[in-house]
Order: sequence, then structure tokens, then C-alpha cells
Amino acid sequence: MQNRISSFPPHIDDQSEILILGSIPGVKSLEKQQYYAHPQNKFWKIILELLNEEFTEDYSKRLEVLKKHHIALWDVIYSCERKGSLDSEIKNEEANQIGELLDEHPNVKAIFSNGGKSYKNLQKLLGKDYRLPVFLLPSTSPLHTISFERKFEEWKKILEFLK
Repeated sequence: MQNRISSFPPHIDDQSEILILGSIPGVKSLEKQQYYAHPQNKFWKIILELLNEEFTEDYSKRLEVLKKHHIALWDVIYSCERKGSLDSEIKNEEANQIGELLDEHPNVKAIFSNGGKSYKNLQKLLGKDYRLPVFLLPSTSPLHTISFERKFEEWKKILEFLK
């Protein structure tokens, strides 16, 4: 039978201006209790390079960089059953309270979905005409096989909301 897994608490504060949403942590992230912990996931490489910050493996320093640049992280799925790490294997999912989080953090001015599953779920949760702009970005997962350069170019959109 499938294992029930849960997402992490949101990484957000009152200064957060953008929210990046994944679907739910993969196996390696759950093991390490860290967002985007799989060594082949390009999330941290993309974010640190975009923000012109030195690359680090230190998770607490990574989170400090996000806070410094007013970036929040969370997942659209609170809990689900899933074998492995594939979004396509997600079953019996329960949503995180994204709308409530945004109501509690009015400085957030844009939402970015890390991949299609996050984006589709968010559309169901908030509706297509939500009060904030919502952007679909290519997944940073190693399973999403477009080049790093193409992912990086698309992810540059977040910079428009951090000025």
C-alpha cells in the first residue's frame, strides 16, 4: 500500500514578497526534512544564481538567502499517498491552506508554481482569476528534462517582483 506523506511548514515571514510553491516534497527531501534536497534538483542552483548569491550546501544559509530576498516557500499539497517521488503517483491528496496563508501575509505580490502539478492544484484552490498573479515555471526536478539554461531563463521572471 502507499505511504501517506505530509508537506513541511511554510517558510514565510511578514516581509515575504513572492511565494514559490512546489507540489509536495520528494523522498530525499522528506528524508532530510529540507525543501528541494535531491542533489539533482536544480532549485537551489537556480535560486542562488538568480539572486547573485554564493552557492552553498548549508540548508540554513539557503533559507537565510530566501528570507533576505523576501522569498517564501511552501507546497500546494498538505498530505497525500505516494509511492516514490513522482507527482503522477500522488493519490488521495489534501490541500494546504494557500488562500489563508496569503491573507495572513499581505506583502506577497506574486505566486510562482514550481512545475505543472503545483500550478494545476493552485488553479483549483484559488481559481483562475485570483487577486495575485500566478506563474507556471518549469519544474526544477531532474525528471523535467529541459536544459538548465532554459529553466534558468524562465525562472528569471521572479526577479521582476523582487525590485
